[in-house]
Amino acid sequence: MALVLAVIPVGLSLAGPATAAPAPAPPFIDHVQWVSWGDLKSLRVYPTPAGRQAAGQLLKPPGEIDEAWGEVLAQAPDADLPGMRAQFVCHFRFAEFGQPGKTSWNLEPFRPVVDDETMTQAGCNPGGPAEPF
Repeated sequence: MALVLAVIPVGLSLAGPATAAPAPAPPFIDHVQWVSWGDLKSLRVYPTPAGRQAAGQLLKPPGEIDEAWGEVLAQAPDADLPGMRAQFVCHFRFAEFGQPGKTSWNLEPFRPVVDDETMTQAGCNPGGPAEPF
């Protein structure tokens, strides 16, 4: 009786072909809402389930971020302020990892404009902790 050995190269799988999950489709933003606390304002951005799914992907196509930010601006054109897009991009990239399912992603025009590294280190809230309202 002969013994037959099969050598399978590293990285080769005997399973069927891998299929990627379908990419989430827009809309990514359900609605937005401006709120105030004294003189401070915050734009609450409420993602759709597809928005959360897109935000929860490790590698995100830049087009998804652009599409989602465009949806924010379509609902709140006055959100096109210095630093607001950078805060949004940070939330879109990291919120579903740091705080999955958070009700809203909050963007504040009073926050300083910073580089990407500082924005990330600040948890998307440069200049201090999340707003008190």
